[in-house]
This record gives sequence, structure tokens and C-alpha cells, in this order.
Amino acid sequence: MPAEVRPIIDLLPYQRADVESDARFNWSCWSRQIGKSFTKSLRRILRGLARRRNQIFLSAGERQSRELMLKAQQHCRALAIGCQALSVPAGGGLELRHLEVRLPNGVRIIGLPANPQTVRGFTGDVFLDEFAMHRDDREIWAAVFPTILRGDGELDVASTPKGCSNIFARLRDNEQFRRTTVTLYDAIGQGLALDADEVRRSMNDEALFRQEFLCEFLDEVGAFLTYEQIAACEDGHLDAELRLDELCACREPAFVGADVARRRDLTVIWVLVERAAQTPSADDPEAGPAGHQTGDGGWTGPVLWTAGIREMRNAPFREQFEALCQIVQCACVRRCCIDATGVGMALAEAVQEVCGRSRVEPVTFTSSVKERAAGALKRRIEDRTVRIPVDEAIRNDLHSVRWDVTAGGAGRFVVGSGADSHADRFWALALAVRAAEGRRGGPVEAIRVAPARFARKGIW
Repeated sequence: MPAEVRPIIDLLPYQRADVESDARFNWSCWSRQIGKSFTKSLRRILRGLARRRNQIFLSAGERQSRELMLKAQQHCRALAIGCQALSVPAGGGLELRHLEVRLPNGVRIIGLPANPQTVRGFTGDVFLDEFAMHRDDREIWAAVFPTILRGDGELDVASTPKGCSNIFARLRDNEQFRRTTVTLYDAIGQGLALDADEVRRSMNDEALFRQEFLCEFLDEVGAFLTYEQIAACEDGHLDAELRLDELCACREPAFVGADVARRRDLTVIWVLVERAAQTPSADDPEAGPAGHQTGDGGWTGPVLWTAGIREMRNAPFREQFEALCQIVQCACVRRCCIDATGVGMALAEAVQEVCGRSRVEPVTFTSSVKERAAGALKRRIEDRTVRIPVDEAIRNDLHSVRWDVTAGGAGRFVVGSGADSHADRFWALALAVRAAEGRRGGPVEAIRVAPARFARKGIW
């Protein structure tokens, strides 16, 4: 009796059905952590080789694009497909580079961060990875179709839900697409080795669990910041990691917000850098690291760009104190607002004593202070005068805040009770915005003069 032949790549039934589908247009609403990107990248490689067409992978940001292209290389190695990985200038006046994996027969896998400008000029099949998270999704959608029209191109759209006001949510009723929804329980029923109840208990946030793992399109009426508003302020070029040497070398004014915790929640230090608005060139409306375009075609500024975020969990106050002092003592930092509510009071006072009262403001979170800080952040988000990295944890944290009205008619902010964060990133960013908008004095200036000279007169 012949030995059992095992497949080169093990696929669960829902994954195999997707890989083997010959549908031209695919819409996949899949749970997190069930192999969505793994399956789709494998499907596109096999379809690209069979059809001898280039494959374009569009991800939410540069980091996500790199990870997706690594999956493509892993598939090639597992299938013994010769490939060459390259980093290629994007062209068209754009500074960014795109990643390529070149396959036999001249087929290219091209990885791009989500940008309406980057996808133009390419021809081939397209995979929109986590499309609900793409900034400017409508413009990207308009740019994608000319890419696939030539030569009967194929389009795969895959994501986990993020609200109801984006293109991905609207496509769920489009009958031109083969539509599949796979929840975490569906995947476990087909052989995925994961404990759903453990995931649910660990996440400790029912609304997020329903969205991320049960694929529910939740109503955003109660959200203080909608996913659409948050996505509009995301920038795929920004890195969430704070690099102290780069901050100390920065010559632009920087502002710091710190939300303090000790045991359960995160301590988050958020650093923003202010840049004056710049008018982009006519050929590249996305160019220019500062400024943003308004609906009437005008430009406003200045814009606050995220220079980095430092997160600490269960860190001793001594460690938090040293981290804050190192950041605030950088010459570019003009002002820092620190949460001085409860456990943060002593830390804020200690940092203020070392770094100076003119640079450090302890902030006690009363209801009115929270309302003003959150309102300033919301205005910045709505005006798109703040830029944040493309990051799942940041996006969910900013979206977790709700504005609730009590039975007595008073308003209050309500946040989820997730184990990862208690809106700590939201409040750190709000404090950084407060620092930028409440600066004291004008810009720091220096004047160079010649050495003092004494006249050779009189008793001299």
C-alpha cells in the first residue's frame, strides 16, 4: 500500500476553497488570526504563475507591505519556486520604494503601501490586503480598476471589518463579487487549532471581539472617533518606534504627551513634531511631509507628525521617570503634558522638577479637562492636522473612546475594558496635542555676535 502523500502546504477547507476559486472578483471578510494574508498571497502567486500576469499587493502601510512580501517569499521557498527579492524605487516623483519578488516566466509580485499614486502605472491582478484599514480607500478604489481592466485582470479584496462607512463595507452587497465570510468559530470548526473562548476572555472587550473575530460591521454612531476619521490621519511612512537619537537631532519643535500607569494599563509616551505646511507640486499632490489638502483644494497647517511612541507595561516609576527625562531634555522638545491623576502625580512633579516648570505641565484629568483635551484631538483628527502611524493597536485604541450621556444629562467619556489598553494611547496623543496647542512663549532663537573687544584708550 503506497505511503500517504502529504501536501506541501497544509490548507484548511476554507483556505483551499479560496485558493482554488477561479472567480475574477473576490470579497473576503475573514476573522483575525485565521490565515487571511497567508491564504490570499498563496492564491495570487499560483494564479499569477498560471495566468502569467503580474500581481500587485496593496497593504495599509510599509510595515504591512514588508510582512506580506515575506509571506510571498516563504510560499516560493515551500513550493520550490525560484524567486528574486528586490527593493525598487517607486518612480513617478515618489520617494518611497516598493518591494518586488520576481518569479519564473517574468511574473512579478509587487508590494506597495496604500497610496492612490503608487498603484497607478502598474498592470496586473490586484490584492487589497486589509482594505478596511486603507487611508483614502475611495481614491485607491478609483486607481485600482484601470490596473485590472487590461487583460481580464483579477481582484481580491480581503479585510476584517472596521466600521460601516468605508468601501470594504459597501462591497458586501456587490453581487459582482464572490463573497465569503469566515469567523473564528467557522475556522475552528474546519480544523483551526485555537481556543475561541480563551481569546474572548483574554481580549476582555466584547465589541472588539465581535468585530475582529466574528466579522460584525459594528455601528459607529457612539464612537468619539470613527475608523474613517482615524484612517484619514494615518501615514504609512511613519514608524511607531521612538528613536531617541533621531529626536535629539531634530530641529523642529516637538511636543510630548504621557499617560501614566503602573500595573494594569500601559504607560504611553507620545511625541509629536510640528512642521509648517508646504504646497505640493502639481504632479504629486501627495508629496510634501507637512500640510494637508482640504476639501476645496486649499492647504492648511502646520501639521503635527508622530515622531515616535514609547509604551511601557508594569514598568517601575524609576524607569518611567528616566525615560521621560531623556525625552523631555532633548533640545527640540518645547513642552510636555503628563497625566498627574492618581499614580501619575509624583512622577509628573519629579519630571517637572528636573526639566523645568516652563517645559513640563502636570495635568489632572477632571471631566472638564478631559473634555477639552479630547475635543482638541478630535478637531485635529477632523482637520487632518495630526498624523499617526498605521497600527492596529493604535487604531483600535483611538476608536475605543465613546461619549456617553448619563441619566442626569451629564456627558462623560467611556472606554472599553480591553486587556491591552484602557485608551492609554488616546489620552497620550490628546496630551501631546494639548502640549502643542498650549505652548508658552515664542520659538527659541539664538544670535551669534563677535567676541567682546575693549578699546585701547584711557588708563589702558
